[in-house]
Amino acid sequence: MAFYKITHNEKHRFATLHNYGCTFRCSICSYKLRSGADGRPGQAYPRPTRFLGIDQMKKALQAVSPEKVFFMGGEPTVAPELPEMLDFVKNTLGVHTCLGHTNGSMLPLANLDGANVGLKAWDPKVHLEYTGKPKQLIFDNFAAAFQKGMDLKANIVFVPGLIDVDQIEAVAAWLATLSREIPFHIMGYIPVPGQSYKPPTTEQMNVAEQTCRRHLTCVAVSHLTSQQALDLSARDDRFAVRQIA
Repeated sequence: MAFYKITHNEKHRFATLHNYGCTFRCSICSYKLRSGADGRPGQAYPRPTRFLGIDQMKKALQAVSPEKVFFMGGEPTVAPELPEMLDFVKNTLGVHTCLGHTNGSMLPLANLDGANVGLKAWDPKVHLEYTGKPKQLIFDNFAAAFQKGMDLKANIVFVPGLIDVDQIEAVAAWLATLSREIPFHIMGYIPVPGQSYKPPTTEQMNVAEQTCRRHLTCVAVSHLTSQQALDLSARDDRFAVRQIA
């Protein structure tokens, strides 16, 4: 089992299943802001003390009648219960299914309507060093999911000295070969305990945004401090949720 809690946003009528574990080993994973854990797979935050059973998850979702259900991580595709829960949400509840964030290593999936995919790097060597996994599978999976008609978004973390504007622009240019309308979110790196990388400046973020707008229509940026990242509900009511399981 991997899902350990379910949250619900009553105002926006969505529920989120949260899983533990990941297939990547990113040393700069933002989950470490809460724990300072090391970079081994699945170690970005402490292991939950309990996990949810399938019947428990289904009952919790039925009780709140969401319009959308998101699956988050870690990396949600590591959960062995995911295929059954996607089938239940899509075909029993009859609502939209989405991976709230994913590294793309298992796309596309049956009964999955959408996904927000973190594309870590364009250079294959950098990608391998960054994540511990090869790049090409991720980009091939994204393209395959797009061709199947999935509602896709992409994001990347701007890490000066590791993932610079040239890498970010290359990813944007590749996305544009699929569609200029794919939403692309550039996130400024938030310093992780034990890492030497610095966050980008506001000027650097502006350059990255304008550069990517040459290729894509829908480009957004976020440039949060550690404190802001740890209290997202103060900035956006979509993060104002209550735990229901």
